[in-house]
Amino acid sequence: MTWMLYGATGYTGRLIARRAAARGERVVLAGRSIAKVAPLAAELGLEHRIFGLSDPVALRRALEGVESVAHCAGPFSATALPMALACIETGTHYLDITGEIDVFEQLHALDGRARAAQVVLLPGAGFDVVPTDCLAATVAAALPTANRLDLAILVGGTASPGTARTAIEGLPDGGRARIDGTISAVPMGWRRTRAAFPSGPRMVTSIPWGDVSTAFHSTDIPNITTYMPLPPGAAAFSKVMRLRPARVLAHAAVGALVRGPSAKALAGTRSEAWARASDPEGRSAQATVTMPNSYELTVESVLRIMPRLAGLPHGSQTPSRALGAGFITEFSGVTLTESGAKRGW
Repeated sequence: MTWMLYGATGYTGRLIARRAAARGERVVLAGRSIAKVAPLAAELGLEHRIFGLSDPVALRRALEGVESVAHCAGPFSATALPMALACIETGTHYLDITGEIDVFEQLHALDGRARAAQVVLLPGAGFDVVPTDCLAATVAAALPTANRLDLAILVGGTASPGTARTAIEGLPDGGRARIDGTISAVPMGWRRTRAAFPSGPRMVTSIPWGDVSTAFHSTDIPNITTYMPLPPGAAAFSKVMRLRPARVLAHAAVGALVRGPSAKALAGTRSEAWARASDPEGRSAQATVTMPNSYELTVESVLRIMPRLAGLPHGSQTPSRALGAGFITEFSGVTLTESGAKRGW
């Protein structure tokens, strides 16, 4: 199988490239900058291709002979759609590591075209949103009458530059939640709840996480809120970030200060997620997962999915629909715990 890693020189892309090369995979490294891609390809002994995403003809040409693409070049709000469209046109299977709600919805809208072209589109194939999507499917199966889903994440370690920039760009949009089946704008931090993480319960605040899109397509539950623990003042900070000058300064700070987790941090930090499905009769089902650092999990997820990608159902997929709710339990260092359906949590 010949597959391509686009965005090979970003923080996560480099991790994937090095791990793939160490496993003897003949992945094609790709990106826009020959000055960055060529040295990495030479170091790892891999083929490389240089192209941008603004020229559809050149993009289609660059995908010749490639069965599948792992798209890791953000911001996905600008890059996912052109790559996905080129993949549909060339019969190339596609996955990415986005966590952006609007990107998930854009690619879901391509479902019919992807099915007709017999192409798999699998966005969110990393920490965003594999573990939470598997939890969502798990609690939905335990409580088929559920009409509400709460999902929370607890992230260990620091962010990469790409993750930080994506977060900054998303702040002006405020909060998002799925309400009666529709993705709706809500105030940032509009809800708080207590999440029963494996390491202990924590108060969490609503955030616009990718599962607002994907969990609905995986479970059909119409009301979905996503959460994480936030420090005091986070809501005020998000309001400041709606001002363009503030975002410019924040981007500059990211470029100067953010380098992503060190190898020691990748090995030494862990993440957790929690899910609760509830129904109108007062019943609930909960599940949790403990797992490696979010970037470590993303690398392993991409490398586990790529050999299977061509054999998955065609069209736009979510991780749990394509791979099953138990997919996350295949990973080393992952523990999933279910509480089952009960009344009156």
